[in-house]
Amino acid sequence: MNEIIQQTAFFVKEKLQNAEAGHDWAHTERIWKLARQIASTEICNQDVVELAALLHDIADPKFHHGDETAALKIANEFLSGREVSSEIIRQVLFIIQHQSFKNRKEIPSEIPIEMKIVQDADRLDAMGAIGIARAFHFGGFKNNPLYDPEILPKMNMTKEEYKKSAGTTINHFHEKLLLLKDLLHTQKAKNMAEVRHAFMLHFLEQFLTEWNGEI
Repeated sequence: MNEIIQQTAFFVKEKLQNAEAGHDWAHTERIWKLARQIASTEICNQDVVELAALLHDIADPKFHHGDETAALKIANEFLSGREVSSEIIRQVLFIIQHQSFKNRKEIPSEIPIEMKIVQDADRLDAMGAIGIARAFHFGGFKNNPLYDPEILPKMNMTKEEYKKSAGTTINHFHEKLLLLKDLLHTQKAKNMAEVRHAFMLHFLEQFLTEWNGEI
């Protein structure tokens, strides 16, 4: 299976070579590394974790006209062409389909540990210094305002509201990034999240202080 995982990594790297920088191969590679770290502390199917981590953003709906089936089709076609069991493929596709933040209200109440691991890894990459950089990069990609004190965060958005949201990048911290710490599943991820979460809080405090010209 290690050879198939390496083939998958090569495939994803090639597929995402021109992707938006917040959802490119570098992002995927970080998720892969984080997922392996977390998996080492849990009883799980390592192959499912690694394949799902590698393929989780192979076709992000944000960049495919909202099509949430594109990633499933690409991943299924790729894995079916190799010596991967139908059960592993089923588990990988389940994770790809449900792991996104916007889908959190649609997933079953009981999810497999492999999904918890990949989801935790993906959420960790949306936190801390990397999370801040990715948020502002994507905000620039969409030409969203950095901040507007007249535009308040929209909390508890539905999936459709979240997909269509065009608020400020600072609001995105309150609408998503600061919520992630309490949505993590594994103890390893929770421990890693503490520093990242604290860094974001410090950043927001500094940002608003500078915005208001206080220093």
